[in-house]
Amino acid sequence: MAEIEPDTLLPTPRMRQQALEGTVTQIHRGHAYAEEGDTFRVEDTTFEIVEITERTLGDLTDEDAKKEGVDDLEAYRQLLERAHDHFEWDDDSEVVLHRFERQS
Repeated sequence: MAEIEPDTLLPTPRMRQQALEGTVTQIHRGHAYAEEGDTFRVEDTTFEIVEITERTLGDLTDEDAKKEGVDDLEAYRQLLERAHDHFEWDDDSEVVLHRFERQS
């Protein structure tokens, strides 16, 4: 287990704030940025990575999008298109789920 920098998983201040508020509880990235059991801190709050799972973009649902702080899968797709130059949604593209929980 290691402590990682919060911006490793949550690259924007908005996402880190949403994690503090409990509206972001997971993020999908292009590869694994952490291992289960790793922790990160946002302000004075510690979060633990509780799940790392390989998936594809086609596996994602509206519920996944909500856990990443957006309303639905279409909004999530638009967010990725804005955030990444030359991004094209491909259902077969591999991504890694990082699910985390606030620690008491």
